[in-house]
Amino acid sequence: MPLAHVAIYKVCVRRCSESDILAAVDVAIDDGVDVLSLSLDGPTSIFLDESVAVGVFSAIERGIFVSASAGNNGPSFGSIQNGAPWLLTVGASTTDRRIVAPVVLGNNDELNGESTYQPPDFDSSTPLLLVYPLLNSSNVNASFCTPDSLQNIDVRGRIVLCEEGIIGRIAKGIAVRNTGGAAMILINQQPQGYYTYSDSHVLPATHLSYADGLRIRAYINTTAQPVATVSFRGTVIGDDSAPTVAFFSARGPNSASPGILKPDIIGPGSNILAAWRMSVENNINTRSNFKIISGTSMSCPHLSGIAALLRSAHPNWSPTAIKSAIMTTADRVNFEGNLIEDQTFRPASILATGSGHVYNRTVTNVGDPNSVYTVGIIGLSSVEVRVEPSTLQFTEVKQILTYQVKFSRLASPSSGTIAEGFLMWNSTRHSVRSPIFALFA
Repeated sequence: MPLAHVAIYKVCVRRCSESDILAAVDVAIDDGVDVLSLSLDGPTSIFLDESVAVGVFSAIERGIFVSASAGNNGPSFGSIQNGAPWLLTVGASTTDRRIVAPVVLGNNDELNGESTYQPPDFDSSTPLLLVYPLLNSSNVNASFCTPDSLQNIDVRGRIVLCEEGIIGRIAKGIAVRNTGGAAMILINQQPQGYYTYSDSHVLPATHLSYADGLRIRAYINTTAQPVATVSFRGTVIGDDSAPTVAFFSARGPNSASPGILKPDIIGPGSNILAAWRMSVENNINTRSNFKIISGTSMSCPHLSGIAALLRSAHPNWSPTAIKSAIMTTADRVNFEGNLIEDQTFRPASILATGSGHVYNRTVTNVGDPNSVYTVGIIGLSSVEVRVEPSTLQFTEVKQILTYQVKFSRLASPSSGTIAEGFLMWNSTRHSVRSPIFALFA
């Protein structure tokens, strides 16, 4: 934000030790920061044993707002990290920007992929032989394009099909390049669904969804000499399905305390331009120290910036008030106006989205005098929700009113059944929303 002062505390070198994390938080408190952004995570346990939770509690007591990464172990349920209720736990979503690198198969089937590395001199007009290493090797790791699995396979001048897993995505490209491959197509495993990374590859490459990977393998299995081309079309803005929840974004429930809904919110964390300590270009004579990175470590700073803007506009607001304002005004829908989806293109659970997705908001003083809010409930099948009182009538600025929410079963759902929905407070000017989650034991 304009005129903001940014202090950076180096915590992790080879590892993130508890003492280093606590020391950095103590220094930040002494420096008088207004907002702490923690792109750190660790195993979730009871809060007294979590260094981040303990350290930032002192910061919040002193009026410092804290946001932290939800972790990148999704899409498994219960994978959430940084689950303490006093901090803002941030998951990751996509944006409407794609760095497009489509594949055209020999049967003219076109599949949309992504790649940050977009070489201008790669000939995409001439089809190249397409090889799937698993079909040419007894090595169980051949489908993952590990270096040892490619040694006895002729990939020279060909496009190599590689599956996600075992080694990193860039490492696969290095293995393909070192054995003479001309290009690489990277395909997802099923849990990753339709999510694709835009990476800074070392050779012409693209990343495709799991569904598109199935189409490529079906084509290879029915063709004597499969061929393909990869082209590079730059940045495209306007994906109306965005935002979607990134597959890696950790999900609730919070294992340390299942009664606390986490994550709190999602924000842009997929394929984000970020500073990087070394050049990632193939040209060794350049110093372009930026990279496209994905993770909740990218989404957390977005929310920290929004908190800083709110703190600037409302310097007397507590960290809890800022957190509440962010969460109760979050979006539940994408640019098409449909419910936010996950990596499967199905509506995402609130265990993935929390309150919803943040974008730019117009903030109005929540202490409007003479305002009346009425309650509304969305969703929550199998549960009756009663709110008392059902109307909140304010007569002065900063007036505090309380209400009570009671839950009753309407049926006898089986163990493990999940019910989710939202509690709404609506006035003639504003609408605020809080998520509700129920897990039947």
